[in-house]
Amino acid sequence: MEPRGYRMVVSTRQDFVTTSAHVERQLYAWLEGKRYDTSALDEGRNDIAPHVTLDQDSSSGQRGAYTRWRMRETPSPQVGTWQSTLVVRADLQDDQRRTWIQVDIENRPSLPGRFPTPANTPGIARLLLDALDARDGLAEVKAKPTFIEPEDVPEVIEELCDTERRMPIVVASVPYGVDADGWAEGTVEQAYKHLSGLATLYVLSPEAQPAFNEVLGFHPVFGGGIRTYLPGVDPAWKPDAQRHPVMSRRAIEADIRKAGKILATLPQRQAQRHPLPEALASLPILRTRPRPQTHGSEVERLTSDNTTLREMLDEAGESEIAQAKRISDLNSDLDAADLTADQLRGENEELYDQFQAAQRQVRFLQERLTEAGQYELAYAAPVAPDITYPETFSDLLDRFGELPYLRFTGKEKTTRDLDSQSVDNWLQVAWDGLLALNHFAEVSAKGDASGDFLSWCKGEKSRSYPFPAAKVAMRESDRVAQDEKMRKQRILPVPEEVEEKGVVFMQAHLKIGLGNTVAPRLHFYDDTPRTGVVYVGYLGPHLRNTRT
Repeated sequence: MEPRGYRMVVSTRQDFVTTSAHVERQLYAWLEGKRYDTSALDEGRNDIAPHVTLDQDSSSGQRGAYTRWRMRETPSPQVGTWQSTLVVRADLQDDQRRTWIQVDIENRPSLPGRFPTPANTPGIARLLLDALDARDGLAEVKAKPTFIEPEDVPEVIEELCDTERRMPIVVASVPYGVDADGWAEGTVEQAYKHLSGLATLYVLSPEAQPAFNEVLGFHPVFGGGIRTYLPGVDPAWKPDAQRHPVMSRRAIEADIRKAGKILATLPQRQAQRHPLPEALASLPILRTRPRPQTHGSEVERLTSDNTTLREMLDEAGESEIAQAKRISDLNSDLDAADLTADQLRGENEELYDQFQAAQRQVRFLQERLTEAGQYELAYAAPVAPDITYPETFSDLLDRFGELPYLRFTGKEKTTRDLDSQSVDNWLQVAWDGLLALNHFAEVSAKGDASGDFLSWCKGEKSRSYPFPAAKVAMRESDRVAQDEKMRKQRILPVPEEVEEKGVVFMQAHLKIGLGNTVAPRLHFYDDTPRTGVVYVGYLGPHLRNTRT
């Protein structure tokens, strides 16, 4: 489920009264910038422009006071309703006595079958961040990025490891030999355009980079790249680095608008799915209330009340539809997560079986060598294969010349774009898969391979360049193969000497990554019986299937 709403949740150490005054001032400035009428706002429902209402309610109790505003803008049925909610909440049961601020923006379609329009960062969020001492745990949240200087590194590391932070921390590095201020203003601020209120934003100065990366040895950022550090960073654990994606300088400069949207996707999703603090989650549902009529006849007052009640009924219906859609999306995500877990479990079981078989074979060979008097050879330390892995997917494409039995026929841009979304082991898995395919193609072209690539991976001959059989699929499901749109995506190019039309249906693929919205795949076509070559027609994000 791609995020479509916007949510900002921050706190401040200022008291509720002071915070409310600041928030109300910025709210009025935002509404006036939209040319809405703010001359007589009060509790209940306020009509501030044609097809625009602003509801306000407030209360105080043992848990603390709150004030809430909800604006509904319905310019047309095609656009639907834009609903903006702003909450200020005092939390008296919190030891830190924090005041919480929440901003929610969402689109609710009026016409059946329409998807909600994605929400951009609203102006009110930037106004609030400029006016308040907003914080997320230990980190200060600002609308624009701030520089990390050498003396700031220990404090930022503490923020990264803070167990209370909710937001990602996004850190941009400066390329070597580039003016830091110019890079920050001309590139980073554009890349961070959609991140205000969704993440803590930093630019790592060149002077601070060595110290920063020394502490975060497994989670570095450099060379103009941007790294998104999710909550729960563990600097000492290498596998944890896969959770914190890096966007390369190449991807940023290739299309900075696209890069900005990609950077915002993960923080937006985090904001929507992270449970609200208890103080905000415990707020009562906002009930629309008509403002008392001070003029007009009894009939006019009853008509006004009736109109409000009808609006409330419509709004309740919208809310029910929105909640049902949200539950459906979450169930789809849960279903996909279960499938990924099953796939990973299968891979682990198969890898364990392979490990057990390899151990038995090693023990057998050691016994035979010992019996032959070759004790030192039997128990010598193993020599790891000398494999130099590509540094980027662009590098991987450039190195296809090292794989004489493979040909890449796909779109290079699709593969290069993986550099902006890649986690640490995708490159290694992809290169291991290509090495195994190349070895298989070499043997198969000579007629010495029995069976397809999946059978090869399960056999003894693949041990020189092993690849997990659980990551190999030689065909698509019947549903994918029979669906016109899904099948079309897998019609991929090959030379005309392989197929006169220049394309074939490439079902066979390698699972390069799992458990990620990108989940890359490598599709290939084995033509070794005729041309002695395996053609790689696609390496990129998972193509559409029944679950995407």
